Amino acid sequence: MKNIVRYSPSTGAGSPDVWGIYEADTGSIQYIVADPQTREAALVDVVQNFDPRSAKTDFSSADQVLALAKENNLKITWVLDTHPHADHLMASWYLKEQTNAPNGIGEKVCEIAELWSDYYHLPNAFEPTTDFDYLFKEGDSFKIGELEVNVWLSPGHTLGSITYIVGDAAFVHDTFMYPDSGTSRADFPGGSSKDLWDSLQRILALPENTRLFVGHDYGKGGRDPQWEATVAQHKASNIHLAGSVSEAAYREQRDERDATLALPDRMLHALQVNLRAGKLPEPEADGHRYFKIPANKF
Repeated sequence: MKNIVRYSPSTGAGSPDVWGIYEADTGSIQYIVADPQTREAALVDVVQNFDPRSAKTDFSSADQVLALAKENNLKITWVLDTHPHADHLMASWYLKEQTNAPNGIGEKVCEIAELWSDYYHLPNAFEPTTDFDYLFKEGDSFKIGELEVNVWLSPGHTLGSITYIVGDAAFVHDTFMYPDSGTSRADFPGGSSKDLWDSLQRILALPENTRLFVGHDYGKGGRDPQWEATVAQHKASNIHLAGSVSEAAYREQRDERDATLALPDRMLHALQVNLRAGKLPEPEADGHRYFKIPANKF
């Protein structure tokens, strides 16, 4: 399946134009978020392509996103990620080099880096304060053109996931899935179904017409990939949350489901790259770069 592109236009003053670009290999959705007036834009959760069989990387998806921005006369002023992704390598550093725009992620990436330094047995290998220009915390705000962006800490999937809210658009990453697929897993190191429940409920308290843009979709039942639904649609039909589901019932369902899931096939490669903002490990004496994969730890 080739990468699918869909446009979600601004709904009026204070509302962004949004393009979603589906990356088929990992079921990831990459976003361009733009101010219709100034044409300034941010890139969110863009993928660095990776073949786990050969450990080859490339930036074809990131280049497609950049080309789409150029076609629409957009100036990239931010390179953003919602969390250090487990299922794909991120393109943050590459995009920063290509656009000269600052890159950002949540400040708790520093805690995630400490956690994974132990898993990889790589003391002091990750320096998020150096590799990211901005480490956002709960309550921070910044602008894309004239559009205000508010940052929420939304833990659960990871301990440091953040949501970007731009007018009537919220980039909710690995919290919600599309309504027919429910919500995201919470069993990775530092994850918590309790924290995820709290994050989901906070997002559901946004105005009902808020467009929620999710991080992944896998074409459930053979349908086309989907990634946009409103708060009202999630309240009405999200299979994990609709109706009067209690926290206890949700957490039991989430934890039981997570216990059956295997690790993503790119996870152990991805985290050591993503905690470096998408940079591969430094070359060794022979000039080549090498991944370090822990055996029998998971």
